[in-house]
Amino acid sequence: MPGEKKQSPSINMKHTQAVENPFPFSDDNKRYHTWNYHLRHTFGEKVAKIPLDGGFTCPNIDGTKGTGGCTYCSGRGSGDFAGPRELDVVTQLQQGRRTMAHKWGEVKAIAYFQAFTNTYAPVERLRALFESVLSEPGVVGLSVATRPDALPEEVVEYLAELNARTFLTVELGLQSVHDQTGRRINRGHTWAEFVAGYHKLADRGIRVCVHLIDGLPGEDRAMMLETARQVAALRPYSVKIHLLHLLRGTPMAREYGAGAFSLMSMEEYVQTVCDQLELLPPETVIQRVTGDGKKEDLIGPLWSLKKFVVINEIDKELYRRGSVQGIRFGQT
Repeated sequence: MPGEKKQSPSINMKHTQAVENPFPFSDDNKRYHTWNYHLRHTFGEKVAKIPLDGGFTCPNIDGTKGTGGCTYCSGRGSGDFAGPRELDVVTQLQQGRRTMAHKWGEVKAIAYFQAFTNTYAPVERLRALFESVLSEPGVVGLSVATRPDALPEEVVEYLAELNARTFLTVELGLQSVHDQTGRRINRGHTWAEFVAGYHKLADRGIRVCVHLIDGLPGEDRAMMLETARQVAALRPYSVKIHLLHLLRGTPMAREYGAGAFSLMSMEEYVQTVCDQLELLPPETVIQRVTGDGKKEDLIGPLWSLKKFVVINEIDKELYRRGSVQGIRFGQT
């Protein structure tokens, strides 16, 4: 009809996926268990995760485990989108919530201690920081990013206490199950040490989110899939899949500048992520399927800045395959 607006093919495709989607943990076109779906079905509404900088350091920086940190890690301890560390965490939280309100309106919040290693301090300091944000109105949970080798017994006991009274997730950096990769990126712990740290938490019923990075130097697709396969065997509560993105000033950026390795193309990345999603248990929540850095600091890949394009390509590839998360879970 004259003047009628034509729908784009992508909208038609999404509608088709929503009608025919065989994946049980979805109420839209997604064929994997998204964080947004999980939070909406847990709390009955939209919940925003607010990244914070609690002023921590890292045992892989101060000499306890190593120096220099992981070779990909930024000067802000991978907390580049967290609040300014010169502000107390309650102020950071309030500012972050105001920013999110422009996007989603007034919503509940999860306080996310993101920068550096957020269990690397005496319990008294952790308690003061964590309790201060949990006492804020509208805060329904806590997410704590840390390392598997920074979980002394007294800290784990406090985390178990928190877990009994709030929605707690502990995010453990792994990146790869391959110890040769861990040594190359100066990770500072082994796969076996990761598994031990994981069980300290999971055996107490604490939700664990495992961080993975695709495209690390020296790794091919088979290695990345093996990482997903071994992590899947743990049946983790959730997983974050990150794209390796290089930031200015990092040791890995210098290695890349010397021609030591290449970066993944978007097509390679999309295919790899879809393969990994097929290997992970369907009930495992996928908190992220890509990663990006601040535009002014990013060396590459520049396509990572098009986050929604990457996500859409993953959606389309799963649809093209007629596949869903977990379809190959448990297969060798």
